[in-house]
Amino acid sequence: MSQRTLVLLKPDTVKRGLVGEVLSRFEAKGLTIVAMEHRLIDGSKADEHYVEHVERDFYPPLRAFVTSGPLVALLLEGDEAIEVVRAINGATDGRKAAPGTIRGDLSLSNRENLVHGSDSPESAEREIAIWFPQH
Repeated sequence: MSQRTLVLLKPDTVKRGLVGEVLSRFEAKGLTIVAMEHRLIDGSKADEHYVEHVERDFYPPLRAFVTSGPLVALLLEGDEAIEVVRAINGATDGRKAAPGTIRGDLSLSNRENLVHGSDSPESAEREIAIWFPQH
C-alpha cells in the first residue's frame, strides 16, 4: 500500500553534513522524494508540529534544539512508507538504536537524534498539512 509520510532531517543532521547520507538511505530503500525543503523554523512552527508534547517537561529543550538551525523537511512516498521510515530511522534514543539504522549508526542522543518520521497515518496527514500544505 503506497503511503506518504513526513520526515524532518533535524538541525544536527544539517550541521554535521549528514543530509546526503540520510537521504541516500531513504532512496536506496525505494522511497520517492515527493517534496523537499531546506528551511529554518520558529517556535510557533515547532509548537504546531509537536503539539502533543508542548506541555511536557522535555519539550522546551526539544523546541530550542529544533529551532536552533536549518533543517530539511521531506515528503516521502512508498509502500508502507510510515513503517519503513520508522524502521530506517531506528529507536528514538540513538544510544539504544540498532546498528544499521540512521540513529543506531550516527546518533548518541535521545534529543539530538537526527530525524523525525510520522508515527501513524493520522500523524502523517496532520504533519504533511503543516509542512507541505500544497501536497
